[in-house]
Amino acid sequence: MRRFLILVALALAAVVPALVLRATGWRPSPILDAAAFGSAILAAGFLLSWGAETAEQHIAQGLILAVVALVTVLPEYAVDLYYAYKAGLEGPESQYVHYAAANMTGANRLLVGLAWPLMVFLHWMKDRHRSVDLAPANATEIGFLLLASLYAFVILFKRSISVVDFAVLAAIFGAYVWRVRNLPKSDNPDETEEPGPAAALNTLSPAKQWAAIGALVSVACGVILISAEPFAEAMVSTGRAIGLNEFLLIQWLAPLASEAPAVSVAVLFVLANRSGDGLIALISDKINQWTLLVGMLPLALSVGAGVMSALPLDARQGEEFFLTAAQSLFGIALLMRLRLSLWSALALTGLFAVQVGLAFYYRNDEARTIATLTALAWVYLGLAALLFLINGRRLIGLLRDAFVAAPSSLALAGKSLDDVPPRGDRKAKSVAG
Repeated sequence: MRRFLILVALALAAVVPALVLRATGWRPSPILDAAAFGSAILAAGFLLSWGAETAEQHIAQGLILAVVALVTVLPEYAVDLYYAYKAGLEGPESQYVHYAAANMTGANRLLVGLAWPLMVFLHWMKDRHRSVDLAPANATEIGFLLLASLYAFVILFKRSISVVDFAVLAAIFGAYVWRVRNLPKSDNPDETEEPGPAAALNTLSPAKQWAAIGALVSVACGVILISAEPFAEAMVSTGRAIGLNEFLLIQWLAPLASEAPAVSVAVLFVLANRSGDGLIALISDKINQWTLLVGMLPLALSVGAGVMSALPLDARQGEEFFLTAAQSLFGIALLMRLRLSLWSALALTGLFAVQVGLAFYYRNDEARTIATLTALAWVYLGLAALLFLINGRRLIGLLRDAFVAAPSSLALAGKSLDDVPPRGDRKAKSVAG
C-alpha cells in the first residue's frame, strides 16, 4: 500500500505545474506548456489505469479488459475531440480539421505498429517465447476489429465521417462489449495475482475499493478536462516555434503521451505472465478508438459548429485514413492463428518505421506524401489479402467463434486454436483414453 500511495503522490505532483499554469493563465513558452500539460495528461492516465485495474476483481475478464482499454485511452479522446470541436468553431477550411484526423490516425497506427509488437518483444525477452498466444474466446476481439476495419472503407468511400457513421460505429462497439461481458477470468497457473501497483487496493474492503476507484477516476477526469485544450494548442504552437510540421507533431508526438498509460497497463500484464491479456487490452484499445473515437469526431465538430456536420476528409486525410484502415487489416490478418509471432511483430514494426520515416522525409511535399501513403496502403492491403487467402478456413472459423459460438464455451477451452490437435488426433486420444 505504501508503494501505491507514493506512486499516487508522484502522479499528483506531476499535475501541479499544469494546474498552476491553468489557474494563473501564464504561458511561459509553447514547449514548456506542452511538457507541463502533457505530463498532467500522462499522470491522469495512470490514475485512470490504476482505478481500472482495481475494478478487475469485480468484473468479468472480457468486460474489464474492454473497460481498461476504454478508460486508459480517455486522454487521447480528450485531445482529439478538442481538435474536432475547434474545427467546428472555425469552419470546414480550418487546419483543426486536419489536426483532428491527424491525431486519430496517428494514435491508431501507433497502437498497431508499435504497441502490439512491443508485447511480443517483451514476452520474448522475458520468457524467450516467440509468440504471444491468445485464447479461442479472443476471436471476439479480432472479429469485431475486422468488422470496424471493413466499415472504415465505407467512410473512406464517402470521404467524410458523419453522425450516421457514429451510430453504426457505436453499435459495433456496444455489440462488442455485450459479447465479452460474461467471459470469465483466465485460469493460467503461472500468472501473478495482479498486474500493477493498484494490487494494494485489493487488500481493502469492497466499499473502500470502490471509493478509491471513484476518487482516482474523478481526479483524473478533472485533470484531463482542464489540460486537454492547452496541451492541444501547445502542440500546434510548438510545431510552429521549432519549425517542425505541426501536422506531424500532432500525428506522432501527441499520441505518444496520451497512449502511454494504456501501453503501460499492457506491459504490466506481460510482466505478470499475462501476455495474452496485455495484447488483448491493446486490441480492445484499437477497437474502441476505431469505433467510438472515429464516430465521436463529427459529434464534437457539430457541437462546435452549432449544427449537425460531418468531418470532411480531403485528399491528404483520405489517404491517411486509407493507410490506417489498410494497416488495421494487415494486423488482423497476422492474428488469424490467434497468436502474434515475433516475425509478425517485426513486420508490423518495420512497415511502421518506413511510413513514419517517409512522412518526415516528404514533410514539405504534399504530392509525394499522398503518393507515398497510397503506395504503403496498397502494400498493407496486398499482404493482408495474401494472408487471408492462406488462412481462409481459419478466417471462417474465427468469424464463427466471434459472432456465433457461445462466449462461455470458447473461454472454457482456454487454449489457442493452434494448441488444439487435429480431428483425427483427438479421436485417437479419445479411443486411447
